[in-house]
Amino acid sequence: QVRLVESGGGLVRPGGSLTLACEASGSFARFYPVGWYRQAPAKETELVAHISSSGSKYNAESVEGRFAISGDGDKRWLYLQMNSLKPEDTATYNCNFDVPKRARWGQGTQVTVSS
Repeated sequence: QVRLVESGGGLVRPGGSLTLACEASGSFARFYPVGWYRQAPAKETELVAHISSSGSKYNAESVEGRFAISGDGDKRWLYLQMNSLKPEDTATYNCNFDVPKRARWGQGTQVTVSS
């Protein structure tokens, strides 16, 4: 059983920055492959950024050049550095393993970008 806890969200003005954190606890070999997801009201869940088992990183086109994913699988921490935030980034952000290793979703952390 794996528990995922996200933190770091908040209210920020357009152009601002936030750093999200995800801590995993429980039984798992390594905190990879893993990604950050977001979901806005009435929108489908979107994969924002991802780290593969080999350490390769992926960013969605909508956040390329603005967001950076990082983490340490051995220490069970994952981060998302978010810069140049836009109102379109407003969503609940969650971390999780890829399917089939997907764990129970955590509460997520709310990011609101508004002027």
